[in-house]
Amino acid sequence: MTQTAHYAPGQAQRAHDTARLADLMTTTSDAAVKLLAPRPGERILELGCGDGTLTEILAKSRAQLVGIDASDRMVEAARARGLQARQLDAHQLPFDHEFDAVFSSNALHWLHNHEAVIAGVRRALKPKGRFVAELGGHGNVAAVCTALIAALEFRGIGAAERLPWYFPTIEAYREMLTSAGFTVERIELIPQPMPLPGGMSRWLASFAAPVLHDLDEDLREAILDNAVAWLAPSLCDSHGHWTVDCVRLRFKARA
Repeated sequence: MTQTAHYAPGQAQRAHDTARLADLMTTTSDAAVKLLAPRPGERILELGCGDGTLTEILAKSRAQLVGIDASDRMVEAARARGLQARQLDAHQLPFDHEFDAVFSSNALHWLHNHEAVIAGVRRALKPKGRFVAELGGHGNVAAVCTALIAALEFRGIGAAERLPWYFPTIEAYREMLTSAGFTVERIELIPQPMPLPGGMSRWLASFAAPVLHDLDEDLREAILDNAVAWLAPSLCDSHGHWTVDCVRLRFKARA
């Protein structure tokens, strides 16, 4: 799919790397899956299905899963698992009261226009259908963002417009959900430090790809090296084990 203004520049690279990081991402989603509680025969739409790793887990409930993703490569990977997946822009959902539930994990914070996404989800749901999601919340990867901003501005590169992520507060997201006609049953911020067995450098190169997408390779490497060095005192222990300062926003709402 051609990138639109709704998506951050360089997001295609982030999607390409999703499969490599899927094992880490899936472990953070167990509680969200339990909150969804999929049932046999239900039709469930998954926003940002990636390569289908989590979709495949949800399908074990014998619910009918439809996954969507902006990346054609991810959609192809999901279909290779035998899953129903479509390449769609989450801001322009074409569904009309078709699903018992809409689910998303670790995808919504990459999108820019949450009002449009939430309105599309509301249209896609049957009456009383549920919207369950987990995304980066307020304070998520705060140290990482601070280090990236510092490394960019040290070189005279404006950082504010480069950061593509939206990590909302409880109050902000609750207001968007209720304004769209949802009843919020549960919403919370959960500190959830995430270990990085492969180290910070590998993870950060993937995560920060949209921030650095148009810079020369040598400059990108220098910025990443600086960020890793500045993060070490707070995110790396004395044995060289790295942990990212993740904070999740998890919610369940009814149409």
